[in-house]
Amino acid sequence: MRAGIVVFPGINRERDMAIALEQSGARPRMIWHRETDLSGLDLIVIPGGFSYGDYLRCGAMAAQSPVMQAVRAHAERGGYVLGVCNGFQILTETGLLPGALLRNAGLRFLSMDCHLRVERNDTTYTAQFAAKAVFRAPMAHGDGNYFADDETLDRLEGEGRVAFRYVTPTGEATEAANRNGSRRNIAGLYSPNLRVLGLMPHPEDLVDPLMGGTDGKPLFDSIAAAA
Repeated sequence: MRAGIVVFPGINRERDMAIALEQSGARPRMIWHRETDLSGLDLIVIPGGFSYGDYLRCGAMAAQSPVMQAVRAHAERGGYVLGVCNGFQILTETGLLPGALLRNAGLRFLSMDCHLRVERNDTTYTAQFAAKAVFRAPMAHGDGNYFADDETLDRLEGEGRVAFRYVTPTGEATEAANRNGSRRNIAGLYSPNLRVLGLMPHPEDLVDPLMGGTDGKPLFDSIAAAA
């Protein structure tokens, strides 16, 4: 899988993402936000951080940058796009994924581990997970509260586009497990063709025992296997 990682001013997770991709055999290159030539790349990754200082709204300014026009064209051609944390926010601001990421329900920045349940394991991003697998992932965000109206949520559920939900370690989607208040415990979403994925927690931060675990590695192994 030929991968590129988009770098905006204020993004700070690009090296974490590169390590995760390299652990699974990819050799990603960094893409500065003014670049528009994404030719030869299969996967574009938008990592976490605070693009443009999160001014206006998280991801709002990044969504208007030149590279995002190229990312949109890449997605429309059927290319793969992965957005994590601020990357997820940017994908919703760009319109590549529906809904919005609002302030956390408790109005506090959350920095802790959470547990995610894999809602389907027949996609490019989840094929190396067991069905309904539960895995640990760090979260670090102030605006991770996923919101969409009931009609949109029903459509996402009906089309099988919910990728991950916040759950207990035993896999139950409870209110207590949903620390940021996301509707229906949604932690990640797919595009209609399942090639664009956005999620708030950081699987890239658990891909090596030296990081404290390898819970997130199956996501990147899945991407590599698809290549």
